[in-house]
Amino acid sequence: MAVTIKDVAKLANVAPSTVSRVIANNPRISEKTKQKVREAMDQLGYHPNFIARSLANQSTRVLGLVLPGSASTFSQNPFFPTVLRGLSEGAHEKQYALQMTTGQSEEEIYEGVVQMVQGGRVDGIILLYSKVEDKVMNYLKARNFPFVVVGKPYKYSEEITHVDNDNYRAAKEVTNYLLGLGHECIGFIGGNLNLVVTVERLLGYEKALRDAGLGLKDEYIIHEEFLREGGREAINELMQLAHPPTALVVADDLMALGVLNTLDEMDISVPGDISIISFNNVLLAEMSRPPLTSVDINIFNLGNEAAKSLIQKLENPNDPIKRIIIPHEIVKRASCSKREVDHREETEA
Repeated sequence: MAVTIKDVAKLANVAPSTVSRVIANNPRISEKTKQKVREAMDQLGYHPNFIARSLANQSTRVLGLVLPGSASTFSQNPFFPTVLRGLSEGAHEKQYALQMTTGQSEEEIYEGVVQMVQGGRVDGIILLYSKVEDKVMNYLKARNFPFVVVGKPYKYSEEITHVDNDNYRAAKEVTNYLLGLGHECIGFIGGNLNLVVTVERLLGYEKALRDAGLGLKDEYIIHEEFLREGGREAINELMQLAHPPTALVVADDLMALGVLNTLDEMDISVPGDISIISFNNVLLAEMSRPPLTSVDINIFNLGNEAAKSLIQKLENPNDPIKRIIIPHEIVKRASCSKREVDHREETEA
């Protein structure tokens, strides 16, 4: 015979309603009582029927995840598995499940979100990106449906809970780091300009150059997809310039790997001929040759805090709007070095 809440209550010497509150993680129940009830549940092998609870509470206990692109992009870029691990741990802590939606186009992604919301499949949604123009975010905001954004919303940032890094500051810091190594010809390889993270990092890069009294060169700024092929295409274009950059700020480690591979094929030395610094500090940054100097943006924490923030919002609709900034750190490795001035450059000067 199946174990019931009444059996757990009898063993723990509490009321059945107290067991229900412990299962729901009600903050009014003391930790001592929660521990006693959980020990009784473990002893009896009792597992809550979350489907029945969901029907009773009109809650799915499922969080919807919206990815910025196709499933292939998700599988290729190490950022997403890492942020997903953080999301999963944050959701599991509160006994929520995750449901992802992807699509080959923005319209497919939008339709997937509409189906999740109107079909009552999820309690809330986490957007794993922030775009300058985003139909999905506008839809969720108009319906007043609970959602949290990983990234800074381009509009209504004071009205939307979001978890982000200070990407403007981080890009300014890495550009200043290269300037401090004597580089003045610094290029920028960014992602899609419709992504707010790209805009923020580009602005930080430009501000550092302006503060240093250096002019901006449009030909030094290239935007591609956050994939290895994007890095390949960008560096091919930059190295064809009459005066290519001596250092690069690359907005993503996977793109930087494409840059490194292509430079190696061109027999161009890193960091001897060109220095490279990138973002995310995923495992491949450490394993690349040479190991990449990269900005650790604490990807796991981005996902973990996003899940926790959405669950707080679901459990307390009056929870205030939050802007959570995850700290970053430059991890210095072997892909950057001081700019050695060539004697020919001194003669030309």
